[in-house]
Amino acid sequence: MDTELRLAPSGDLALVASFGNEISEALNTKVRSLMLALQKVNVEGIVEMTPTYCSLMIHYDPLHIGYEALCEKVRNTLGGLDDIELPEPMIIEIPTLYGGEYGPDLEFVAKHNGLTPEEVVEIHASKSYRIYMLGFTPGFPYLGGMDERIATPRLETPRTKIAGGSVGIAGAQTGIYPIDSPGGWQIIGRTPVPLYDPLSEEPILLKAGESIRFVPIDQETYDRMSREAQDKAREGRA
Repeated sequence: MDTELRLAPSGDLALVASFGNEISEALNTKVRSLMLALQKVNVEGIVEMTPTYCSLMIHYDPLHIGYEALCEKVRNTLGGLDDIELPEPMIIEIPTLYGGEYGPDLEFVAKHNGLTPEEVVEIHASKSYRIYMLGFTPGFPYLGGMDERIATPRLETPRTKIAGGSVGIAGAQTGIYPIDSPGGWQIIGRTPVPLYDPLSEEPILLKAGESIRFVPIDQETYDRMSREAQDKAREGRA
């Protein structure tokens, strides 16, 4: 494994370890290996680590470890990255109702790529996607590995509100909006599964390094699962 990396400060309390600037499984594997290696070493002073596509942000307490000392700890882990065995990613199924009012851009995605809407759905739901990172809004998963046959540019004018649960495409990426928010992705469907619940013990459903698979469902199933999610949320707030 190529272990070239760049280290740079991010403010007074964080260090960024970067392996490049590309979206690739190989670089993301380096990021995950480095994070696991640092967790195993249990470096005193590291408060939190946040993985992205090709870098790892390491938040630290300067009262316990200084910047240069932390850089040295990071460099010392590089030689052992080849020996790190990453755990098999958990695959989480995301039931999705494609098209119609829940996927208003499905027709455009199909037309843009010379496909039928049914073919877009089949391609989109045919594989598992690695969660490279979370960001933008709480729990928004940036996914890798989407088929280039359904790649579609972002909207020219972003929408001011996209419903939480909406599944979208932007360029060669796909992702899910966890909460209502503005956005410019092409919306092809929606899931009834809550990805973010601020009142839950674990508010964010998905984690970087896991994988998801979209499972097409019909309207009846969507409505039933949506009611069940709402009932569960009410019970949790009672």
